[in-house]
Amino acid sequence: MLGPLRRRAAILATVPLSQRIGNLLGVFVPIAAFLVAVVLLWGSAVGVAELAILAVGYAISMAGVTVGWHRLLTHGAFHTSRAVRYAFAVAGTFSVQGSVIDWVSDHRMHHAHADEHGDPHSPYGYGDGFWASVKGLWHAHVGWLFTRGHQADGRRYAPELVEDRGMVLIDRAFPALVLASLAIPAAIGFALSGTLAGALTAFLWGGLVRVFLGHHVTFSINSICHFFGRRRFETEDRSTNVFWLAPLSFGEAWHNNHHAFPRSAHHGLRWWEIDPGGWLIRGMQRLGLVWDVVEISPERQRQKERGGAAFARGAVGAGAGGAKGRSSS
Repeated sequence: MLGPLRRRAAILATVPLSQRIGNLLGVFVPIAAFLVAVVLLWGSAVGVAELAILAVGYAISMAGVTVGWHRLLTHGAFHTSRAVRYAFAVAGTFSVQGSVIDWVSDHRMHHAHADEHGDPHSPYGYGDGFWASVKGLWHAHVGWLFTRGHQADGRRYAPELVEDRGMVLIDRAFPALVLASLAIPAAIGFALSGTLAGALTAFLWGGLVRVFLGHHVTFSINSICHFFGRRRFETEDRSTNVFWLAPLSFGEAWHNNHHAFPRSAHHGLRWWEIDPGGWLIRGMQRLGLVWDVVEISPERQRQKERGGAAFARGAVGAGAGGAKGRSSS
């Protein structure tokens, strides 16, 4: 058998160089930009306009990923027109989390092998102890992009998208759409200020800082929401609900709810569970823009809860050790 280092090297060798470079740039350039923004913020080099561009851009791109890519395209939680499907696909691409077909394929693969061998980004399978937990969380959060990358076969995991000519065009337009997502804030900043400095500041906050925030909120669903938090439902994986992450993640942090009922359009299943993505779907439903919305009755929820409390204490309390016998992806 290959040792751990040789096995990791073999996995890394399967990730195309262009993808590794793209992932490095896509992840670390926004981090560097965020650090620059923090320094500039200390000198008050940000105004209401830049923050408004950041907020609107964040909302559009996160709605594209959470409502469009995740609940609609991955899980079929509701139906809508072709135009709305394509609009969501474009908006999700603005988040710079890979192309739409790659993302959907990876996520379906995650559900098929959640927290087991074959899961692209499980935090488990690294052994016991503190450093095993750190390694697992790093892998789940962002490390998998460099050691594994987007390798789920779209023809197997997302065949209906591969056969959709419009979706394929959007998928292939990923580089151009990423550039557009950065250029649009700069153009708005220039239009509002009439200066190059205004364009650059809007590019920084509405472009790169927006991408940084969207990345690490979404990445936290893979890491934090499979390691820390509470479990209301009994599921075969280690998914958890993390309440404080719910508002920024558009409700995705009710992750145990989601793994219990993957096709549910609403991840917040109780009245107090904040779910902006679900609110958007409900609003679009009232406008007639979406239909056949999948909702989970209180009776089905109660059935899934049976025996869940004892299971949750054992699963979450185990931490990294709770994954004994599981191999990493």
